[in-house]
Amino acid sequence: MKINCLLALALSASSLAAQDAVIRVDAGKVENKITPYLYGACMEDVNHEIYGGLYDQKIFGESFEEPVSMDNFIGFTRCEGVWKLQDGQLSVQAHSGAKLVYDDTQLSDGTVGVDLKFTNGTSSSNNAGLLLRVGEYGGGADNFDGYEVSLFADGKRLLLGKHLHNWQELKTTPVDVDPTQWNRMEVKLDGDELVILLNDCEVLRFEDRDTGLRNGKVAFRNWGADVSYRSLTIGSNTPVKLLTKATPQVSGMWDAFADLTAAAVYKQIADKPFHGRYAQQIEYLAGTGKVGIANRSLNRWGISVRQGEKKTGSLYLKGKAEVRVALQSVDGEKEYAVQCIRTNAGDWKKYTFELTPDKTDENARLAIYLEEKGRIQVDMVTLMNGADRQFCGLPLRNDIGQAMVDQGLRFLRYGGTMVNAPEYRFKKMIGDRAERPPYKGHWYTYSTNGFGIEDFLHFCEKAGFMPAYAVNVEESAQDMADMIEYLNGSVDTKWGKKRAENGHPEPYGLKYLEIGNEEVIWGDIEADYQHYIDRFNDIYEAVHAKDPEVQFIHSAWWRPESPNMEKVFKALDGKAAYWDYHPWTDDLGSHVNIDRELTDMKAKFLKWNPKTSMRCAIFEENGNLHNVQRAIVHATVQNVVRRHGDFILTTCAANALQPYLQNDNGWDQGQIFFTPGQVWGMPTFYAQQMSSAHHHPLRLWSETVGELDMTATTNEARDEVILHVVNTSSEVRETQVSLSGFIPKGNMEIYTLSGELNDENLPDTPTRILPKATWKQAPGSDFTYSFPGYSYTIVVLKK
Repeated sequence: MKINCLLALALSASSLAAQDAVIRVDAGKVENKITPYLYGACMEDVNHEIYGGLYDQKIFGESFEEPVSMDNFIGFTRCEGVWKLQDGQLSVQAHSGAKLVYDDTQLSDGTVGVDLKFTNGTSSSNNAGLLLRVGEYGGGADNFDGYEVSLFADGKRLLLGKHLHNWQELKTTPVDVDPTQWNRMEVKLDGDELVILLNDCEVLRFEDRDTGLRNGKVAFRNWGADVSYRSLTIGSNTPVKLLTKATPQVSGMWDAFADLTAAAVYKQIADKPFHGRYAQQIEYLAGTGKVGIANRSLNRWGISVRQGEKKTGSLYLKGKAEVRVALQSVDGEKEYAVQCIRTNAGDWKKYTFELTPDKTDENARLAIYLEEKGRIQVDMVTLMNGADRQFCGLPLRNDIGQAMVDQGLRFLRYGGTMVNAPEYRFKKMIGDRAERPPYKGHWYTYSTNGFGIEDFLHFCEKAGFMPAYAVNVEESAQDMADMIEYLNGSVDTKWGKKRAENGHPEPYGLKYLEIGNEEVIWGDIEADYQHYIDRFNDIYEAVHAKDPEVQFIHSAWWRPESPNMEKVFKALDGKAAYWDYHPWTDDLGSHVNIDRELTDMKAKFLKWNPKTSMRCAIFEENGNLHNVQRAIVHATVQNVVRRHGDFILTTCAANALQPYLQNDNGWDQGQIFFTPGQVWGMPTFYAQQMSSAHHHPLRLWSETVGELDMTATTNEARDEVILHVVNTSSEVRETQVSLSGFIPKGNMEIYTLSGELNDENLPDTPTRILPKATWKQAPGSDFTYSFPGYSYTIVVLKK
């Protein structure tokens, strides 16, 4: 008998050793409930997710707020920034990523050199320099491919980085120069190797074997610094001469055009515009032909028009003339639809139009023009799809809104650094869109209030998402009291009546409200934490008095080792229902650290108050990836949240949306990508879709042996068990699965998302990475399954 037992044990050990991993599940033991809001996303207008994306407004620069372009440099393309040429010196004002791209030379190998000096401040965080092998460029800090070589404004560091519509630091080296004097920077490119010289001394050498950057243009670039350049050379010390020509005085997102025989004057008018600070004036002086302005939507990426699909719009005009509004090809040579508007208004008057194109063009423009002498002023121009291509009757792109629904989202947070802008205020976001003032945004200076908090709530209402949004922490208590009355109050209240007058009689029933965003992220400063506590309490008291059902999320930046955490907790405990936590989720092992921090957070809460009801909300899973790696990490984070049960309200992957090749601000992590006429999901989209479609409310006891991350869930009827299995390694993991208390029957459903870590979906291959479904006869409660490398797999077992 003893020998038989030893033999059985030996055989069991031998069997386990033959497997890469083991999964054990006890279907009779429920560990905790799982939040129904596990499937969340964070949306903010960081990379034109909204203005230029979900919001259906096709006109970018609708109210002519962008300043008139400065000097037009012959042979160069200006991508943002104020650039000037004087006495052979090129200068640019401080800007977050302005570029001036030299179009006349394509550089593969060779030497590029320039003199530069900083002219106003020597901050260690600002820099300027050159871009090399530049391609696919446009407005926006990271909206290009290419190498960056920059000197910091304190003269103490030089960096080499790579942009592939994102940002990757390759190497930074210490230097010691006087940044207020001319310094000669030279870069030698030879295949994969870059050698950088500063004042004739080699300071950095780097070989980039994973480049892909073989050829491209040369550009100037600054980051937060006033800087001057001179003596640009390309190749064998060949100087590049800078020349300028006068440009029409047209707001920066618009282009002026005139036929060769027509003479015109354009002015940006500050005297009594209809909307914002400026309007645009067009005056036809003499000649024949057309004179006007054109808009090509977000960063001039074009307007998608389809044959027979109507677009509607409006504009405000002042003056006497026959004005034509038309959809045209990018060069104006082809006209797809046109409408004539006769105006004779001494003051601003609104005109509407409908345009149904007779051709399809994915890179069209909207033109506003005159064909005879006259002068007009134009302001607040809108162009949108017809109602049949909008989401549920709202001024939103139907294809983007529907994609978010198809993703399976159940929770949507609207917030982020955009709410920290001083001019971000609720009362500026309601009422007639044409009368909502523009504001100076954090991510885009000339932001629109065309899509605001109420529009977000209306979208969530139609889409079926649980909404939460953040407000600026400096909003007044009275304005916040009015806000909650507007959103949740009856029509018998002052502000509830205003909501009804604005088209929404029923209260929105807002449940979750966040005060601020990432407050005190800038440093562990007790006085700043105290200021946040004071602001939170003021807003809380005002809102809570109006609607005690609203639950509050506070946004003080979480620093586990700081004594300020206990201070914030004790000040807000009993008022804030959740503490907002923003982890970094690019690395394959991110979930281990997140699990540790959440466990520590919960323990601290209970230590500070054993009876506390405060919990955590993950309102931003942040990173800089949107590939298979990010999808796998997101799946592991969801497993972490399942294990923590009702301590977590939601986990929201950021960012919900991203326009393709229009990454202005470095956050390269969209789940749904789009162009003017196309929408597609990235791998993270499908990971979210898979998990949402297989939600069960109860987590079962389980354990794994080996390199797999796994949770097991079941439904209330206990007739189904679902395994969420993530393989974060490159190797296939042959796994022994053992279930107790559950014998599966029929078919076993298996859904797998896998690929190489860098795999992503692109416009020409939008379905390259998709989940694959298979069905197998259920093998009983013990079976072996091989989980692919770098994969997220859902196994559905039914009784």
